[in-house]
Amino acid sequence: MTDWRSRARSLALAAVAALGVVAPATAGPARARPLALVQCQGSESVAYNPGVLFQPRDFQITTAGRFTSCLGGGDVTSGAYDERFTILAGCNDLLDGFTATRTVTWNTGEASVIEGTGSSTGVAGQIVTTFTGTITSGPFTGRSALQIIALPQPNLLMCLTTGLTGATGVTTLTIT
Repeated sequence: MTDWRSRARSLALAAVAALGVVAPATAGPARARPLALVQCQGSESVAYNPGVLFQPRDFQITTAGRFTSCLGGGDVTSGAYDERFTILAGCNDLLDGFTATRTVTWNTGEASVIEGTGSSTGVAGQIVTTFTGTITSGPFTGRSALQIIALPQPNLLMCLTTGLTGATGVTTLTIT
């Protein structure tokens, strides 16, 4: 079970870096998948209510990730993950490292669970989050996963006024 403090930090990171995690897994037998590299492209959006301020406070995060194009995965051609949770954080502590569990539900109706760790950095006006892990159940079990999410860097002045309320950017998931 994921430590809630670690998960809260990872989700706070999601607030800035839009790292979304976890959607309910659907039970069912996993079919064999090609052993080729699988690569998915898509987007991730995160909303924060109320907005994130410098002063730490509780806020709700709603994350929606969509992989609209997957290549090399056989019948798997797209996927999605969603989550809603509440954490205590502020703009000053959103880039901490984290551990997380992400469940991606594929267009086939099957779901892959990824257990991993991540970190974020500011690069060229964006927050870039790297999440690496192993697929522990569902399609592609036992294979490695790497997700990179790039979101516009927040306007820090928002942390002083209404708060940071959301972000949308691009994401890539690679399964090896």
